[in-house]
Amino acid sequence: MAVKLRLKRMGAKQRPFYRIVAADSRSPRDGRFIEILGTYNPLLKENNVTLDEEKIEKWINNGAEPTDTVKSILSKNGVWARLKGNKKTKSPKKDKPVKNVEKKDTKKTTSTKKAGK
Repeated sequence: MAVKLRLKRMGAKQRPFYRIVAADSRSPRDGRFIEILGTYNPLLKENNVTLDEEKIEKWINNGAEPTDTVKSILSKNGVWARLKGNKKTKSPKKDKPVKNVEKKDTKKTTSTKKAGK
């Protein structure tokens, strides 16, 4: 199951209000979700975002992918940079030593032609 962190639209006409949720990527935008992670109100000038950073960190560490909009909301609030800093980076693969292999002459010196009919 692919999990996405995305926005779920709430509110009345012309008065949008969004919940940041963890949802299966196959479910509809305003449909079923797994867990509420925060809110976003674009109509407010200040304090328009509330986030539960522990839940967000848990979902991202478990492999959930945020949508572009949610990623920008997280980065504007400093959460995304903190999460990227906490992630364990894989160590680069060490180069294996190359063995000295003598090249053999693979060219055939005699040509074989098929006899014509």
